[in-house]
Amino acid sequence: MIDQKPSSSNILIARNRQLDLSRPKVMGILNTTPDSFSDGGLFINLSQAVDRIGEMIEHGAHIIDIGGESTRPGSDPVSEDEELKRVIPVFEKAVHEFPETIFSVDTTKYAVAKAALQAGCHIINDVSGLEKEPRFADLCAEYQAGYVLMHSQGDPKTMQKNPVYDDVVHEIYEMFKSKTEHLKKSGVTSVMIDPGIGFGKTLKHNLKLINSLSDFSDLGHPILVGASRKTMIGQILNSRDVDGRLAGTIALHYHCIINGAKILRVHDVQEASDSIKIFNALKEVGN
Repeated sequence: MIDQKPSSSNILIARNRQLDLSRPKVMGILNTTPDSFSDGGLFINLSQAVDRIGEMIEHGAHIIDIGGESTRPGSDPVSEDEELKRVIPVFEKAVHEFPETIFSVDTTKYAVAKAALQAGCHIINDVSGLEKEPRFADLCAEYQAGYVLMHSQGDPKTMQKNPVYDDVVHEIYEMFKSKTEHLKKSGVTSVMIDPGIGFGKTLKHNLKLINSLSDFSDLGHPILVGASRKTMIGQILNSRDVDGRLAGTIALHYHCIINGAKILRVHDVQEASDSIKIFNALKEVGN
């Protein structure tokens, strides 16, 4: 077990894991759902899920984010019992099989998050930003777990119907400032911030957030971005479908790391890892 230290934008400390973020890292997505927008139904079998985790680690993922409920626009929620059945067996097997890897649970349910932590998970990735489950702050403090504070407007069922902001960057900045202070007071020592691309935002909102990503750096927390294969890319590329959004994803995420993102949450781990290697090589020459 390592000593807990205050979070900074260049380090992630989660339970018994420490990850250097002086260079960007990849979080690989594993959806154990039948209806996720990109890979729904591909990894609902336990052996398939664990094989996919191994593949993503081999391709360069330092964090694996496992979710059992789709949060795509228009999706319906699933029951607590169903979500537990989908994700906990994967955590129990994968944490044992890949002991050097950091694992994250993508959930808004307290029981699911706690069961995942009991199974060895290191991070709670909460798309609701404490809105659905404020007790996540105390839960993370209890387990010395990391927490991904994501911004969203509305819930997945309705969030894209008519998102409105006076100033999207300022409003999300203030939300991060308030809630990171609350998390710190609650005893959470490692918080990542995620502007929530596509979660209650128009294309213009998303583009403005990505262009202004560096504005969030002075909050002192690692910035995580997940735009992998999302609708905004399809909109820019003349209604391109999900399978045709890889190049757009890489371009968008590369712009994010130039603007200060430390963690990329992606479906295509090999390609994201390759782009980060190029970024690192250019940074080293520049220095």
